[in-house]
Amino acid sequence: MTENELSKIVVDLCIKIHSGLGPGLFESVYETVLSFELDKMGIAYQRQVSIPVIWDGKVLDAAFRADIIVEKKLIIELKSLEKTNPVHKKQVITYLKLSGLKLGLLVNFGEELMRTGITRLLNGELE
Repeated sequence: MTENELSKIVVDLCIKIHSGLGPGLFESVYETVLSFELDKMGIAYQRQVSIPVIWDGKVLDAAFRADIIVEKKLIIELKSLEKTNPVHKKQVITYLKLSGLKLGLLVNFGEELMRTGITRLLNGELE
């Protein structure tokens, strides 16, 4: 599947989860439920993925942790806040640059409406 196809699936799942559970739970709850839904669909993912930093020619491990990476193509950063801040978008963009991936979703389950809680972020262009 392409990044865009995976993104659509994840967005639909996030809307379903938000509708079922509502806003304001801990991020870990939404991460667990989203992972369960991806499992049911047979979609490969990893949770709490270490994203290393290369500095001065040395790989420095465990510098950052992405909440979920789907099919090694899509980074999902989950939040459960009243509102995200610009720094949260920068966080996802940094993860994309460091990992070499092209598409990330910043998903804020704290929003009243899920459609206003999802931000799509790109690192370069998708094919």
